[in-house]
Amino acid sequence: MLVIRLQPTGRVKRKSYRIVVDEKRSKLVGRSVDDLGYYNPSENPVKLKYDKEKLTKWVEQGAQISNAVSKLISTEASQK
Repeated sequence: MLVIRLQPTGRVKRKSYRIVVDEKRSKLVGRSVDDLGYYNPSENPVKLKYDKEKLTKWVEQGAQISNAVSKLISTEASQK
């Protein structure tokens, strides 16, 4: 099963995340199926950028969105 989730990157106390499509049972760090964007909470203002077309394509193909990614997308949509 495919899932769209956050993959941790960055340094200690300077976390950033990549939004990736990955197998549900695979490790958090490693090869992913597709890279959709990034999320950097340590910058001011917080940076969130992702490809909406790729996201909808993967959801149509059956990928599930994790809780963290769905919260990020919903808060970004409500701020616009």
